[in-house]
Amino acid sequence: MGARNVPLIGYRGSGKTSVGRELAKLLERPFFDSDRMVFAKTGRTVGEIVEAGGWPAFREAEKAVIAELSALDQAVISLGGGAVMDPDNVAALEERGKFVWLKADARTLARRMQGEKNGSGQRPSLTGAGTLEEVERVLAERLPVYRALADLAVDTAGKTPAGIAAEIAAAVSDDPAPRRVKTDRRRPHVR
Repeated sequence: MGARNVPLIGYRGSGKTSVGRELAKLLERPFFDSDRMVFAKTGRTVGEIVEAGGWPAFREAEKAVIAELSALDQAVISLGGGAVMDPDNVAALEERGKFVWLKADARTLARRMQGEKNGSGQRPSLTGAGTLEEVERVLAERLPVYRALADLAVDTAGKTPAGIAAEIAAAVSDDPAPRRVKTDRRRPHVR
């Protein structure tokens, strides 16, 4: 895979941060979490940004961080679940990256989100619906994008972060170049 980055994509609760840390150790690469970088740059959590300026304000801050991250080489990058819904983010990241989609079914994702350290308060609701209903609705919107972008898809259900990281490390270490066939990346703006 050479100097390529490994951007981890997928819905919230899919394990991008925990798997990303493990993967970075295995590959001996730096790890970056786009949400944490937004906080470092703005001094505000995702929830605080959304409360003050709505989701568009967060997406703008996220886009600035992704522009920085996309210029890196040999990094493991955990992206927010909606980051790849912006075609500009995708274009920036795919120049030097191989997208790895961490996936799980809606019930697994909802269960993980409810068990998070800070619960649903960590990241505000996208729809105002209950956790499972929201996951099902938003995941249905995002699945076609995740599928189209994925150079590698890994089901995370029932696996440990270390096990998932090992699976990814084996796949990306053996693949010197991306296999992606360019497709039309224009998408309607969604959450």
